[in-house]
This record gives sequence, C-alpha cells and structure tokens, in this order.
Amino acid sequence: MSSSRKSGRVSRRNFIATATAGLGALAAMRDGLAQGNPKGAGAGKPAAEGAGEGASGTSGWKFGPFDTLREYIEELDDRGLLLRVGRVDQDAYEGTALMYRLVDTFGVYEAPAVLFEKLKVDGNWMDGPVIANPFGHWSTEAITFGIDPIVGNGRATYRAAIARVQELMVKGAFPLLPPLEVSRSAAPCKQVVLRGDAIDLTKFAFVQTNPADAGRYVNTGSVFTTDTELGNNFGTYRCQIKGPRKLGVNPEPGQGGWRMFMKKKERGDKVAHVSIVLGQDPITWVVSSSKLARGQPDELALAGGIRGKPLQVVRSETNDMLIPALCELVIEGTVPLDQPMLPEGPFGEMYGYMGLKKDENFWMDVTCITHRKNPWLVNSITGLTRGFPTAPLETMSIVAMRRFYPNILEIHSPVEATGLTFVRIDKNRAGQGLEIGKKIAEIIPIAKVVVVVDKDIDVLNRTQVMHALGSRWQAQPATAIIPKLRGMPLDPSLTDRPNTSKAIIDATKQWPEEGGPQVYPDLNIALLEKLAPDAFASVDANWKKLVGDYRPPGR
Repeated sequence: MSSSRKSGRVSRRNFIATATAGLGALAAMRDGLAQGNPKGAGAGKPAAEGAGEGASGTSGWKFGPFDTLREYIEELDDRGLLLRVGRVDQDAYEGTALMYRLVDTFGVYEAPAVLFEKLKVDGNWMDGPVIANPFGHWSTEAITFGIDPIVGNGRATYRAAIARVQELMVKGAFPLLPPLEVSRSAAPCKQVVLRGDAIDLTKFAFVQTNPADAGRYVNTGSVFTTDTELGNNFGTYRCQIKGPRKLGVNPEPGQGGWRMFMKKKERGDKVAHVSIVLGQDPITWVVSSSKLARGQPDELALAGGIRGKPLQVVRSETNDMLIPALCELVIEGTVPLDQPMLPEGPFGEMYGYMGLKKDENFWMDVTCITHRKNPWLVNSITGLTRGFPTAPLETMSIVAMRRFYPNILEIHSPVEATGLTFVRIDKNRAGQGLEIGKKIAEIIPIAKVVVVVDKDIDVLNRTQVMHALGSRWQAQPATAIIPKLRGMPLDPSLTDRPNTSKAIIDATKQWPEEGGPQVYPDLNIALLEKLAPDAFASVDANWKKLVGDYRPPGR
C-alpha cells in the first residue's frame, strides 16, 4: 500500500498536485476540444451542423441503439469525445486528479470521456481499460439515443435529446419490449467463468477513487435482486470491496434493493441472491441509475422499449435471474440476512462531499464471477462528473408535472449544483410561480431549492438564471420555506434523514397583483432583437472577418 493511501485525508491542493501523468495531454487537447474534438484537428466523426434548436434529427435512430458498452465508447472515440491515457498511477490518485483538471478546464458538460489503458492499483500495474466520465459531455445525451449532436451548441443538443426521448414515449410513458433470452454460448459475459478459489475481486482494476474513501469500490454496477412479493429490480448502488470474495452492497433506505432485502428479513429468509452487472449498454445504465422504472413491472422490458429493440439476456450462473448478455462482467453471490451487518464507507458521494461511514451495511459472499475476455470497466468519479444521461429523467418530470400545470415548459436540475432545480413556466396568473415551485418540491426529492423563471429565461443557461434571480426576485413576498419534506438521503446538510427543509424562489417578473412594479421594463437584448432584427444575423455571417482567429488564453 502506498504512503499516500495510508495517510488518510489530504488537502484538495495536494490531491490535485499528484496529477503528473496525463496532465500534459491537456494542452494538446485544448485546441481540439474548443472545436468539440479532443483528438485534434481532422479526427472524429462529423456531427450535424446547425445552431437552431429545431435541428434535432428526431425521425428515428440514425445509429444504434448500442448493444454494448464497447460500441458506445467506439462511437465517442470516432466523434472525438474520448481521451485515451496510457498509464496512470492510481495509488497516487493521478486518474482522479486528471478528471478534476479536465472538468476545471472544460467544464462539467464539455469534459471528455477518459479511457485509462493501464493503472497502478495497490502497487500493481493492471490492464484496463477503465473508463471515466462516459456520459459527461453534452453530446452524449444525443448520441445515447441515436441522434447527432449539434456542433458547438450543448444546450440545443440537450433539448434535441429531450425531444428525441419524448418521441420514444407513447402517451406519456415508455413502451415495454420483453427481453430476448439467449444461450450461455451466445452471451459474451460468459466467456470466462470463475468459481471458488479462482474468484478474486482484487485482481480486477477496480480503484479507490479518493484517498479518504474506505477502499476500492465497484461503483457502476447494476445490482439485480428479486423477491416473491416485490418482483424484480435492478439499481445502481455503491459496493465496497472487502476482500477477494466479499463485497459490500449499499442500497439506501427506500431504494428497491433495500426494500427487497428488508422484506426477505421480515419473512425470515436466510439469504438474498444478487447478480451485479458491469459494463452495461447505455440505455440499461440509464434505467439502472434513474427512477424511470417507477411503476413499471419489468425494467428489462423498459430498457428494450426505450431501445426499440429487445435486450438480449441470459440466466445467471448461481440464481435464476436474467441479466444483460452483452455486458462486460457479472458478480454473483448471496447477501446473508441472518448474520451481523458490516461497517461500510466513507465514500465520496454525489453531492461532492465525503459520505458518512455506516456502522451496519449489507454485504455479499461472492460465489461466481463471469466476464468477457479482457473486460472493460467503468469508474464513476462520483460528485464530479455526470453519471448518466439525464434527458429521460427530466422528460419524465416534465410530463408528470404538466398533468398539474400544462404551462410548465422545462424542468432542469443541474448536475454540478445538486439540490437546485430550475423551472421555466409560461406564467398566466398571479401567484403561480410559488404555487408551481411548491408542487415540484413536494414531488421531486432532489429539488431542495426550486427556482421558477419566466418563459424568456433559458434554464440551461446559468447566467440567465442568475440574472433573473438578481433582477426579478424579491425575497419578500416571492419566497416560501417548507420546513419538512422528503429529500435526498445523501445530502450532507441533513440532520433528520431523509427529511429536509426546502426553499421556493419565484424569480418570475412579479405582477402588480403580487406586489411588483406597475411597469416592468424589457430586457436590453430583447429590445435589440426586436428593433434591430438583422444585427445578430449580420455578425454571425461575418464572424470570421470580425473575430479572426482570436481565442481566449488557455482555450
């Protein structure tokens, strides 16, 4: 074990300073990423041109759906959205620090996916690939659903992805398409089967992401569980490696896996069977990581319905659960329900803070591992990078809330500011901003601070939202505090988990009936667009002549 791993907590400055390997690539990437291409000029697959928000290409799947993680990563590579790094010393946390630097340089929504080809873990050099940030860039929202991103316009790309997701829905819900079971010989995830003493989780390139984490984690697995009363479920829960054949399993209270384990304990069951799937196709990963399946009886059928193509599945080796046949690796085992639980954590969580250590947590005996030859692994740099495409989840939120308020135009929860939710409405009566905000706070647990804005504000544009807050919001009377609602259990500020207080901010223009001014002035840019309608078109047409090759330093 390296001295850095033994030393416990370190400062963020020293932590990032360890990134000596791979950081040299940043300078070479800047020119390329400025054009949406980290490989540099000339590389990558061309994407659809256009800056208009209607350029969504929603007539159908232009490519995909991707059957495997490898196909998806190859698509990112072809489009210049993947950075390949030869070697990183993860005992010195170089891989994590590199990802921090990439986000510092390019932003959460434009940092590339990273493929580490070789990593030093616990003193040993291990073969990858290990992939980080596979769904970080704006463009991945469109690519996941088989449409081309809009070059140079992340916000338009995201809206194109939302339009595409809406197209895939039928009467406000995703269709179901039952999975297709294949034989073991036709399932790549069965190419290698390990049992007994051949099992050793520590021999795979699972990493410790942060020196303050409790150890190495499997943090991108879909944990498959089943119960005679509750049915089938799979969800994404962090899993701490506790030994060659011992793995923590951490569903939070209220999540599907937790409810199944507790239901079995209540019935007196001795064990719960589990299959953990790694290296899933993108759509299965979205279903696993989100609440899309709420109310749906079969998540595998949901994944197939979104794909418009049945998901190929195969039986697990040690239980009867069906799992994706084209995944990279499967960890099977049993969770003992009649034995003492074990401590777990801490672990750096989604809010960007170190999660609490748990005195008691579920764990599993690993009885079988199956995998593809040379499996590809994904590590989530949790709390820093975007974990999964959010267009489906936000679309579902919009569809659900429009049942109450048809004039809700958009709902957006920025990944880099967990707990904030921005809502754009076509306000049609006094008091409606606070009313809608309260309803969203009641229904959506993660929405702790709800900011409601007018239809002329772009909720994907942080500057516009902040401008509306500064120029349209009056703390009195356009604010409401709700003392106690269900929040997110991982919120580090909670004292009564999972309950939280919430704030509603009505940053719409306040009408006179709401105590606002009798006349609200127009935005300068709105008047420019109205009174000089050709000005922007002229600048856009003459951009090269006017600006030349200027680029801000460091980009």
